[in-house]
Amino acid sequence: MTERQKRKQKGMKFNLESLSKRQREIFNIVNERGFTPIESLAQHFEVTPQTIRRDINKLCKNNLLQRFHGGAGRASSVENVDYSARRNILHQEKRLIAEMVAKHIPEHASMFINIGTTTEEVAKALSNHKSLRIITNNLNVAQTMSNNDCEVIVAGGMVRQRDKGITGEATVEFIKQFKVDYGIIGVSGIDEDGTLLDYDYHEVRVAREIINNARNIFLVTDHTKFNRNAMVRIADLGEIDAIFTDKRPPQVFCDLMKSKEVELYVTERDSENEE
Repeated sequence: MTERQKRKQKGMKFNLESLSKRQREIFNIVNERGFTPIESLAQHFEVTPQTIRRDINKLCKNNLLQRFHGGAGRASSVENVDYSARRNILHQEKRLIAEMVAKHIPEHASMFINIGTTTEEVAKALSNHKSLRIITNNLNVAQTMSNNDCEVIVAGGMVRQRDKGITGEATVEFIKQFKVDYGIIGVSGIDEDGTLLDYDYHEVRVAREIINNARNIFLVTDHTKFNRNAMVRIADLGEIDAIFTDKRPPQVFCDLMKSKEVELYVTERDSENEE
């Protein structure tokens, strides 16, 4: 039995009744809100943040929640954490990832930038680049880039109120018209077999066309996305040219990247910047 199968078997055997009352309440609160900061939970239960961290660690160990910097989110393959909460999760780490990506983008380049909180940080990091041509289905990216010395082309389609992302058949057809130098994409999860995953089928279709129509694909993602579940398949890891993240991934992913000739860039100072 593989380690992955053992983890799944352990998760199936785990019973919520073995949790303490507080841990069950934490589980319910986080699943209702999507994401909850540790400090907020500590105040709610009138205990120390260290106590809440221990509770969250137990819940995460049994695949009931997912740990994020400063809090916990629901562990779901069908629904993502709310956009407003995701913007605050690992914000500093995402900013550093974005700055690293910007160093690999030359001036006078053309690129797609899709939906996501990390891709939005990339747009901010490109503020000093000259003469870029940006094609995006993200109104937040369009607003950021429109203040720079670049040309911004916005895809048509349905605008989602929650995150200002644009999706739909018109968006997919619009993306197909272009062939650009770089595609900057994010994901919601990366499976151990190298499958890139997301929650929204319509969003995935746009990401798929970005991959098909960019000469270089840069995946920007924080370390929590490795081994995170989501329902819809985007692509295989081998279709990506480089991954930019904040911590060195588990060895199984590093080995997979090496076998598929995917470059790895990590912001952590004590990590190798390239694999």
